[in-house]
Amino acid sequence: MDTMFVSLAVILAGGVAALFLSRHFTLMKVVTIATTTAGCGVGLIYSLSHLLSYAATMEKSWSWLHIFTLAFKVDSISLFFLVVIFAIPPLALLYSFQYMGDKTKATRTAVNYFFFAVLVASMALVVTAANIVTFALAWEIMSLSSFFLVIFDYQVKANRQAGYIYFIFAQGGAMFLFAAFALLYQHTGSLDFSTFSTIPENVKLLVFILAFLCFGSKAGVFPLHLAKIQSGPAAPSHIAAIMSAVMSKMGIYAIFRMYLLLDAATPLIGQLVLVAGIATGVLGVVYALANQELKKLLAYSSVENIGIILIGLGIGMVGISEHSPTMAFFGLAGAFLHVFNHSIFKSLLFMGAGAVSRQAKTTNIDQLGGLMKRMPTTGRTFLAGSVAISGLPPFSGFIGEFLIYYGAFHGISNQRIPFILAILAIISLAVIGGLAGACFTKVVGLAFLGEPRTDNAAQATEAGSSMTKVMIVLAIASLVIGIVPEPFIRLAFAGLHDVPYTAGYDTRAFMEIVRQVSQTIGIFIGLLLLLTLFRKLLYRKKEIGSGPTWGCGFTQPTVRMQYTGTSYAAEMIDFYRPFVPTKKTYTGISRIFPGKTTWQTEVEDVAEIRYQLHMIQPLLKFLHKLRWIQHGRIQLYIAYIVLAIIVLLLFL
Repeated sequence: MDTMFVSLAVILAGGVAALFLSRHFTLMKVVTIATTTAGCGVGLIYSLSHLLSYAATMEKSWSWLHIFTLAFKVDSISLFFLVVIFAIPPLALLYSFQYMGDKTKATRTAVNYFFFAVLVASMALVVTAANIVTFALAWEIMSLSSFFLVIFDYQVKANRQAGYIYFIFAQGGAMFLFAAFALLYQHTGSLDFSTFSTIPENVKLLVFILAFLCFGSKAGVFPLHLAKIQSGPAAPSHIAAIMSAVMSKMGIYAIFRMYLLLDAATPLIGQLVLVAGIATGVLGVVYALANQELKKLLAYSSVENIGIILIGLGIGMVGISEHSPTMAFFGLAGAFLHVFNHSIFKSLLFMGAGAVSRQAKTTNIDQLGGLMKRMPTTGRTFLAGSVAISGLPPFSGFIGEFLIYYGAFHGISNQRIPFILAILAIISLAVIGGLAGACFTKVVGLAFLGEPRTDNAAQATEAGSSMTKVMIVLAIASLVIGIVPEPFIRLAFAGLHDVPYTAGYDTRAFMEIVRQVSQTIGIFIGLLLLLTLFRKLLYRKKEIGSGPTWGCGFTQPTVRMQYTGTSYAAEMIDFYRPFVPTKKTYTGISRIFPGKTTWQTEVEDVAEIRYQLHMIQPLLKFLHKLRWIQHGRIQLYIAYIVLAIIVLLLFL
């Protein structure tokens, strides 16, 4: 375990080096990226080697301030999440070398790299914490460091507002976490995680719900997802990739860890997680389909994928409560594998969006078009990520969802509630997959195909080599996992080695099915390559001309005749109208010779509307009534302090 702490020390050293070298911009980036990547490499080797060798649980503790104990424990679950934590940040750092290329922001960039290193180290500490104090400290450091990363472009008002919302949700969630920990300490008198299972059964459900509100907010569970939706478009793209692809998984880890620590007998916890996953997955993809801002669309898509992971966790938990080992094992294994896969293809998609933003000066889908010809590497890698996130073979998203489906189908039993939940999970996964396919068909079709809708899109060129190389690596990784999934499935299985309810499950029959699936995918790709080669041979000596796209009979088509994102998704969104309110603005025609008219459609987040109506507005009214306290008279302020001291002395 000492090796892991050495890796964290090296990562933090890279962040500190950025502060000292801020005046030497290029040198600062090279040293920071190299040092932090080296630290992540050490941590990744440590995590993989111990995970695949089924190493015994390791523990370590230190006294802190001579009052508390900082305790750490590494088991198979921690090691699996450490693999994700250490694998993605080096790629994000390499991407940032050219993405963070503005020398006028050298100091700000150095601070960003410092907090990046702190974020990576704190995430590793979160998944290894073994008592309340250690976990709470690591969780708060993670939340605060990510807040400073979100407000990198603080001069933009929208980014500052996004940062404030993120901060409020993070600290509001922490209050629920502290309440859960207070209940646990009240009943156990101990700060150690190992005592959680001894509390009364009726308290366990309350503790889990309080913790779920905190962890669900960090993960992006609907309707606690607003911080994720606001922070995604505001943060730099490589930071948005880390937050959506890696940091949100800390919420997933914490939900699962709390479930195991409580060891609750009630089946309600698994049912709650499964229902939350279904709602999050379906509504997340519907809102993604309805949005035209690329980074916000990807943020909602992350909510959708958190829903898929929660469906897997929920199936596993229901399987545990119903004593169905197959349902439990494959539900949890599918959730773990999707955690790993999502970290890859969601990083790819956010980085693709960052490249589009830099080169085309916008991420509004309706102002793009034709980028596949102008940014071919970005376009093709983004297409690969789109296929992967839609759960289609031969890319990685398919195999993770396949495991969850497998677990859900084995959950169809004679028990009424598990039967209904399993059916709902299967239907929801199918709906999510179909809508995700439609969503990313819209993105690729409108942003990368067709004709450019603005001059900026027409003048776009390919992104820098450090950015495109990272995207190529991630696209290849998604493809390799889809074609040869067996090693990565075994990685997910290894993550469950220390889960009491799934240890020792015989996977030989399932792995035979996986090999058959892999062979089928291999045959499909082989045929595709043969057809491509055959086509090239046929056209080898022929002249290939080019001309405008067929204009459907119009003699002078314009780019305004192309589909917009709103028109493409309108009929699908209408089906979910009660949950997806649409605001339409139409100036109308009131004269015989009308002037300019406007038609605008905007989809509103139903959760945001409810927060505004039932929380924010009443709170603002209440605070407005208390404004008389802030009158500017120093004498009365001193009187308030004296009165507060007197009241405290009376109580003491």
